[in-house]
Amino acid sequence: MSVKPVYRLLIAIISFATITNSAIAQQNSSINQANAENWLKSGKWKNGLKLQVSPSVNAAEFHKQYDANKVVWDKVFLFLKQPNLDTLSPGKHPIDGDNAYASITEAPSKEPDKAGWESHRKYIDLQYVIKGRERIEVVNIDKATVTKPYDEAKDGAAYTAEGASYIAGPGTFFLFFPQDVHRPNIKLAGYEVVKKLVIKIKVVN
Repeated sequence: MSVKPVYRLLIAIISFATITNSAIAQQNSSINQANAENWLKSGKWKNGLKLQVSPSVNAAEFHKQYDANKVVWDKVFLFLKQPNLDTLSPGKHPIDGDNAYASITEAPSKEPDKAGWESHRKYIDLQYVIKGRERIEVVNIDKATVTKPYDEAKDGAAYTAEGASYIAGPGTFFLFFPQDVHRPNIKLAGYEVVKKLVIKIKVVN
């Protein structure tokens, strides 16, 4: 057998293996996404929580973070289930040390030009409007332009972006993971003051 046919055969085998592996990886990714969507829809993670999660949620990342840190997430949802949530005073409220803690504000929302885009690396944002309504926008970090680089001390970076828009109000909470650039606190007509809960949940890498 000459060298050239052997070389061609080798190339063909490598190409076939590459295509096969790529197809398997895509199939596994699709399966994982489907599993995450089914898990999200099942509501098993709620443990009786009546609130809904926004359709903006990244199901695969939520599933991953919940599985990696279930004890902390269960404490977060237990905090959300308390009947006096709407009467809690503004300020910080403990949940699980540095792993998860809550902050409640009661203040005017911002005009669109005053509301900024942000993302975080150390903590996931769970945002829930207790009273009133506001608009929240979100986009993948790959589609945003950095205007202020990440500040580790503040756990935040700033951006300019255009994203999907959602109305936030009682009954539905939002989750923003490190890849979710978000712009919350945008004022809606008729809602001057909004009471809002933000829970910081430590990211598991």
